[in-house]
Amino acid sequence: MSKYTPIIGLEVHVELKTKSKMFCSCPADYFGTEPNSHTCPVCFGLPGALPVPNQTAIEWCVKIALALNCEINEFSKFDRKNYFYPDLAKGYQISQYDLPFGHDGYIELKNKKKVRINRVHMEEDTGKLSHQGNASLIDFNRSGVPLVEIVTEPDFHDASEVVEYLQKLQRVVRYLDVANADMDKGEMRLEPNISLSLDATKLPNYKVEVKNINSFKFVEKAINYETKRQHEILEEGNTPAQETRGWDENRQKTFSQRSKEEAHDYRYFPEPDIPPIRWATEQISTLRNSVPELQDKKIVRFETEYSLPSADAEILTREKNMADYFEEVIKLTQNKLEPKAVANWIINKKIDHTTIKPEELIQTILAAKQTVAVDEGELEKIVTEILKENEKVVQDYKNGKENAIMFLLGQTMKKLGKKIDPKVILTMLKQKLS
Repeated sequence: MSKYTPIIGLEVHVELKTKSKMFCSCPADYFGTEPNSHTCPVCFGLPGALPVPNQTAIEWCVKIALALNCEINEFSKFDRKNYFYPDLAKGYQISQYDLPFGHDGYIELKNKKKVRINRVHMEEDTGKLSHQGNASLIDFNRSGVPLVEIVTEPDFHDASEVVEYLQKLQRVVRYLDVANADMDKGEMRLEPNISLSLDATKLPNYKVEVKNINSFKFVEKAINYETKRQHEILEEGNTPAQETRGWDENRQKTFSQRSKEEAHDYRYFPEPDIPPIRWATEQISTLRNSVPELQDKKIVRFETEYSLPSADAEILTREKNMADYFEEVIKLTQNKLEPKAVANWIINKKIDHTTIKPEELIQTILAAKQTVAVDEGELEKIVTEILKENEKVVQDYKNGKENAIMFLLGQTMKKLGKKIDPKVILTMLKQKLS
């Protein structure tokens, strides 16, 4: 057991999926496009180019803050955050400093611990650098994409708490349908601030930030590595440098990038080209009412309303679409099936709710409960016909979309007109598809 306690805070950046960018009309869907093809004078920071705020992005930022139990500043503003880096065309970023849209919120973990959220604010994303040998190339397609930053208090003491928080945060923004939060595409970026203390109630006089991590697994590794690295430095009687570091997945270690800036280094001042923003109470109420039932409340309701075990309720509610699918199936069964039986089918057979219609799933489950014998020759003939009639689905299955076989199962059972054991049909389908 180490005598030091990790003190960890988080900064998370989430790109919103608006049609246009934060301060111009350029398309915000930049991923995979030709470099610098989604740009304009505002994106390039050309002299005289003026920003026009994206109303939808601002409202979505407030919705995120409300979903995270934040207080909303009825008077807010944008600020200029000044720093010089190649991917920042203007030499400053339009962000928020002392009056963010949301503040003083929380997310509750499974152990009932409330992780305090310091602020939820709106800003613009930067361009993206690509390094090739001794050269660096800049793509400004990402520059100006709406970016929400969620900052916690230093309430974490181990990496597992951090991962649980991040998974819950990702589900919140997806439930709100304001962001895809696809980390492979850089749409959700994670930045832990890590330090060690002899007293868990006191903040150390330094902190190390690890920038732009794009995986729950990587953030866990980075925290564990930093904890060990800093422990060794402290044991030698030294203090770790206050700096910004990166995570090198190939070498499984962090590396120094630059000394860490303080707020005064950014020389914040109010953005002169954007007027302050005042919210009416009824506007905030409207946005609050538009926040859907989130996962935590949905889990409790599934346990009470459908008598589901907490583990089943948690799995079914990881995606809002999956939870809605389950409830649609229950509604259509008209009490012919127990909710637990439906949950078992969806979870254990990994039903793809995007391809298997609720009616088809119900038919399959009911058929499985009342089965009769079938002639193997007759079954083989029908299976062959179904495969010929659904060549695209067959190809999807062969390309790795295993759930496509459930569609073929439903079509076969429909054509048979007999309630036979689905396992028999699945076995033959797999034989024919192999």
